[in-house]
Amino acid sequence: MESGQRTLVELFEGVVARFPDRVAVTADGRDLTYRALDARSAAVAGRLRETGAGPGALVGLLLPRTGALPVGLLGVIRSGAAYVPLDPGYPEERIDWTLEDADVTSVVTTTELAKRFTGTGVDIVVLDEETGADQGSEPGEEAGENPGSEPGQDVREGRAAHPAADRAPVAAPSAADLAYVIHTSGSTGLPKGVQVEHRQVVGLFDATRDLFDFDENDVWALFHSIAFDFSVWEFWGALLSGGRLVVVPQAVARVPRDLHRLLREERVTVLNQTPSAFARLAAVDGPPLDGLRWVVFGGERLEPASLRGWFDRHGDQRPRLVNMYGITEATVHASHRPLTAADCAAPGSPIGVPLADLAFQVLDEDGVPVSDGTPGELYLSGDGLARGYLNRPELEKERFLELVGADGTVRRCYRTGDRVVALPDGGYGYLGRTDDQLKIRGYRVEPGEIEAVLLADPAVSAAVAVAHDYGESEGDGEGKGGGGGIEGDVRVLAYVASDTPAADLAPRLGDRAAAVLPAHMRPSAYVVLPELPLTRNGKADRARLPDPRTATAHAPVAVPDQGGAAGSTPTEARIAGIWREVLDLPDLGTDTDFFDLGGTSLSLLRMFARTNAAFGTDLDITVLIDGATVAALARHVDTALAAGPR
Repeated sequence: MESGQRTLVELFEGVVARFPDRVAVTADGRDLTYRALDARSAAVAGRLRETGAGPGALVGLLLPRTGALPVGLLGVIRSGAAYVPLDPGYPEERIDWTLEDADVTSVVTTTELAKRFTGTGVDIVVLDEETGADQGSEPGEEAGENPGSEPGQDVREGRAAHPAADRAPVAAPSAADLAYVIHTSGSTGLPKGVQVEHRQVVGLFDATRDLFDFDENDVWALFHSIAFDFSVWEFWGALLSGGRLVVVPQAVARVPRDLHRLLREERVTVLNQTPSAFARLAAVDGPPLDGLRWVVFGGERLEPASLRGWFDRHGDQRPRLVNMYGITEATVHASHRPLTAADCAAPGSPIGVPLADLAFQVLDEDGVPVSDGTPGELYLSGDGLARGYLNRPELEKERFLELVGADGTVRRCYRTGDRVVALPDGGYGYLGRTDDQLKIRGYRVEPGEIEAVLLADPAVSAAVAVAHDYGESEGDGEGKGGGGGIEGDVRVLAYVASDTPAADLAPRLGDRAAAVLPAHMRPSAYVVLPELPLTRNGKADRARLPDPRTATAHAPVAVPDQGGAAGSTPTEARIAGIWREVLDLPDLGTDTDFFDLGGTSLSLLRMFARTNAAFGTDLDITVLIDGATVAALARHVDTALAAGPR
């Protein structure tokens, strides 16, 4: 059967038939075979069918990174519905908005997370957080094959649907039915849902089959949030090939040394990373990752020079490193470029050639094809393009276009907003954006969405959100992965026009941003100006915005939330000083979380190394897993100092 006629459900069930007793998922220290995963996800699908889910329906997926996640996701897909991923770390307001935008009437979640839906009238399917099993099952019982049958408690109007033996018939989706709707940042101030069908995901793996040698012996790490489309590649890459999927807990994903340990212990063979995340992992001084065969980059611009240190230590043959440019609207990946040590000497960011299910066109501002070697905007066409945007007809019309090709045929194209250039080797190089879109931690971020949140405050007359790289400002090269020059500490910086003092305005805006925006979109600092510089056309002149490091009384910088004065003890005062230097902030609070201040994993490593050096301690970064605040770190430092040298 051609790829355009097959579904993810058919392919998964085929893998189950081939490898029923192989381990499909490792999570929470437990293994789940394909047979057990099949049974448990089928039970979830049955319960969803009882709530009315089926082809054309959208089901919310609100699950932590545990064994429940793959069970729940497969359950939604096998019910015939499409999943709408919701990251538990997102603000409740954003989760609620996404559910409303997608008209979600059913949600798959855990008992703890289900409490927030009490009285909303939405049907829920409750999964055990660790295994994805029916919570009526006894320990060790193969839930889904012999699940408990006690009804769940009423968590909402209606019922809480627990997997049970009396399954409703599972509707089979067609290749043209939706598989998922992932919301990405929107330029209008609201997120936009990208609709992707089964045939497009199946086509992605058909198009890459000859480029990789993935098989049932591979072990894939599910490193990324399910709300980030890189996870689609990780999830189905493992389960459509009969491989093993290792679910990486968020706490582990945040700490490079812990991630390195997990990859080594689980013998992960396929790792997918944004370049900045890989730089932090590559900086870990530990045993080699002998099992690793492939590292696939995506999500943000890659500068091959940043890999020089890695290639010097490991060579370029095992693991093989591959750069894959892609966007959500083109089903995760759009191009393929193997990397070698020789690429480190060449400038630019090579993204290679388009995948077999896509074609590239490079056009100028008038929509005319440019000659090879001339930069232009990238337009994509082919079967890999998503169905379009959910409930955004005007935006869809603006971005998904019909263009006449050189052969006179009309093609449906997606206008990416990315600038590329055809290279002499036949591939393409990525040059950046044609608009103001930002790239933060691998996510594409529309500044307009952030600015709309800030402009909702009556004291703000104008707002501009920009990406500011703090990685190069310190010049110490810590955590650079041996390559140097990598932009790995990029944060959102907001410039606002207001007469309100920065110290009063920033905490207020920070609270609003925290209530609406996911962490990677929240400004880490605010520069308050009487008015923003404008171009001749009356638009904000980003080139004339003051550097936050040279702030003056006329352009004060403030952090979102002071969280109480930092420095009530001598240890806190010294640590707060280190944090101010690393985060490049004028002030901060004792109880403000490091990541809420705009910190990244890279800046966290820098801060921790400096703290240990300043106090002569040897604390492990894991002491901050339960809370990365000045006060928490100071307590650990004081305890270590009191214990004396070991």
